[in-house]
Amino acid sequence: MIDLALLRDEPELVRRSQIARGNAPETVDAAIESDRSRRDALNAFESLRAEQNAFGKTVAKAPKDEKAALVAQAKTLADSVKAAQQASNEAADAAASALAKIENVIIDGVPAGGEADFVELRRVGDVPTYDFTPRDHLELGEMLGAIDMERGAKVSGARFYFLKGIGARLEIALMNLALDKALQNGFTPMIVPTLVRPEIMQGTGFLGEHADEVYHLDKEDLYLVGTSEVPLAGYHKDEILDLAEGPLRYAGWSTCYRSEAGSYGKDTRGIIRVHQFNKLEMFVYTTPEDAEAEHDRLVALQEEMLTALGLSYRVIDVAAGDLGSSAARKFDIEAWVPTQGAFRELTSTSNCTTYQARRLDMRYRPSAGSGTQEGAPSKTTPVATLNGTLATTRWIVAILETHQQADGSVTVPEVLRPYLGGLDVLRPLGWTAPSEETGEAQAAE
Repeated sequence: MIDLALLRDEPELVRRSQIARGNAPETVDAAIESDRSRRDALNAFESLRAEQNAFGKTVAKAPKDEKAALVAQAKTLADSVKAAQQASNEAADAAASALAKIENVIIDGVPAGGEADFVELRRVGDVPTYDFTPRDHLELGEMLGAIDMERGAKVSGARFYFLKGIGARLEIALMNLALDKALQNGFTPMIVPTLVRPEIMQGTGFLGEHADEVYHLDKEDLYLVGTSEVPLAGYHKDEILDLAEGPLRYAGWSTCYRSEAGSYGKDTRGIIRVHQFNKLEMFVYTTPEDAEAEHDRLVALQEEMLTALGLSYRVIDVAAGDLGSSAARKFDIEAWVPTQGAFRELTSTSNCTTYQARRLDMRYRPSAGSGTQEGAPSKTTPVATLNGTLATTRWIVAILETHQQADGSVTVPEVLRPYLGGLDVLRPLGWTAPSEETGEAQAAE
């Protein structure tokens, strides 16, 4: 889960990380003690098993008249080995439980505290102003025939919706823009499974304290993913990766599902907080020493997208208590939503260092072909993993509200127009244009 050598050699570092996350520092002491007990129990078992193997050879070579007594001793020894094995297994389970309470060790500089204790790093773009009362994204979406919440609730319940007409086209355009951005920057596009095995969901760190936010299919014992980070993290499970040519970069396009447990009464209007949405997620496997530079690179790609879409945003350094168990550092980008008078999260980008890789056994050779002996392969070591959003359904909220006009129409950001057949303005249903000659309204074609 975390580097056991780090836990043993630098417990104060791990303890400071736990405290910054809001976790009890005693969890570190419990983890160290349980790890020690696990090793002691394992050593006792292996010692007895070695004794058993040696004694077996003695029994095999013994004279016939001595074997009966020796077999009885072997039976007693076998019972001791069985008991030691059970004790070793129980100690291993206890250690796993204790270690599970140790979340990824945060990177130096991550602010301590909870959700409200983030540090704002920068703001980009001017907050839009209007000479009319702006409409929220749902009113605009309904006027455009783009969003239908009422029928979404009728078909599936609260927090479901239909995107239709220009709404569906807008999301597809947004995703294709993001996909092109990913392709231009060396990402391999992926359409991923949205149902995964428990060990994959567990390995990525999503079955901890927020497990109630994940949908589970009991009959099949499969989980619906809330992000393609999960299947992309599992893609190279139990593999030794070749990073000689640089990081492995994937862009996973998927539908995502979240139960939104604990969000009762929050963002009930529109498509800000919903149970189902689409997302293009970047996922990177790289070396631990290059992970922080790669993290900055992912944030830069996100900023390029939001700037191109004409959105005002800020970048925040998320506080330790709001990171989630697998992230050692997370940067969120929040766009300005005019009718809320606030910045709302559009992207999240996490450096998970080696935490997920240790749980899913994904490794690489730091310098293939070199080792302690000439020609011997070097020892493998865990890779680092990172993830970050490049586009998602929620972006439509900021796009519609930011670029709205007084009559309910919405100017299409120039970068999206090629993906919408050159369309430059989204018009409300039944919109009429003024006549050039009389100034009177006439139906738009």
